[in-house]
Amino acid sequence: MNGPGRRPQTTIFTQMSALAQRHGAVNLGQGFPDESGPAHVVEAAAAAMRAGHNQYPPLAGIPELRHAIAQHQRHWYGLAPDPDEGVTVTAGATEALTAAILALVEPGDEVIALEPSYDSYKAAVAMAGGTLVPVRLEAPDYRLDSEHLKAAVTERTKLLLVNSPHNPTGTVLHRDELAAIAALAVERDLLVVTDEVYEHLVFDGREHVPLASLPGMWDRTVSIGSAGKTFSVTGWKIGWATGPADLVARVKDVKQWLSFASGTPFQYGIAAALSSGDGFYRDYVAGYQERRDLMVAGLKGIGFDVYEPEGTYFVTTGIEAFGYEDGLRFCLELPERCGVVAIPNQVFYLDQAPRPEVRFAFCKRLDVIEEGLRRLASGLA
Repeated sequence: MNGPGRRPQTTIFTQMSALAQRHGAVNLGQGFPDESGPAHVVEAAAAAMRAGHNQYPPLAGIPELRHAIAQHQRHWYGLAPDPDEGVTVTAGATEALTAAILALVEPGDEVIALEPSYDSYKAAVAMAGGTLVPVRLEAPDYRLDSEHLKAAVTERTKLLLVNSPHNPTGTVLHRDELAAIAALAVERDLLVVTDEVYEHLVFDGREHVPLASLPGMWDRTVSIGSAGKTFSVTGWKIGWATGPADLVARVKDVKQWLSFASGTPFQYGIAAALSSGDGFYRDYVAGYQERRDLMVAGLKGIGFDVYEPEGTYFVTTGIEAFGYEDGLRFCLELPERCGVVAIPNQVFYLDQAPRPEVRFAFCKRLDVIEEGLRRLASGLA
């Protein structure tokens, strides 16, 4: 914790973005697209502004968006959250995750999360007075070991925090891995929060299976989603929590003291976005798979040890071939040496010990990815 007079640490994303600006670097670090969202989605938000929808929305979100989210869950996964009681719109997925953790975790509780993990998990669990217990997905395959997961559960375990498709590794949990998580949750009567913000970014014909759809899981699971990643509007900060009414009510009770509500016209835009036909999602995945393949092939050609992601828009790479054992040192030197920004994977671990892996983001235009690869090849030669 920060003592009196101490300032919070600057996040690695802020540091790397500053280095990108200083050196005119290609930013392949932070995970935001460099293209705007679909025209019909932007126009729907603009139309809402022109129609005067510019004041506070309801705490749980406008009815149009709540119904669109519920329909999305039914269409893709056969889930049926009540649009009035089982859906809450949030200021991005990070607020949904934080509100869920604050709602469900009490001081002294343990929360198990897959590691490496999104950095906000640790902060949210700490704010709730809980303890984060990591279960590692080990390189090079980054698969879940169900025995390690089972061994991590103690009498103090309250919650499982499951992220799939997984940031930063790109692992998409298989149905048998999810079944093992579900069986453990039922056996030990654990609550579950699932981070599914990359739900539509799965490659090579794989499927995303929500944990809430497995037997015994609906009544104990809060599912977190986001519009930012799917529709390339990360700045709109529209996320949501869905699930059984009693758990979502607890999330909503906390959320009212965080942002209360936000983004009224953007909510109308996302309601329109979620009504996009299946063709939109097919084209979306195909476009990102092309970028993934370009990035993976390029990094391999340069000499990186590459884990090909099954989902998300991130690639984890090993850097030992370039004489580095510390990903942070590599990433701090990379903007000046190559004019490229990446993120060291060690920031996604609880101990933050030096590790020889870094993460590149391919949510960029093809020409930007190509320029980044060209710079890497030249600077690391």
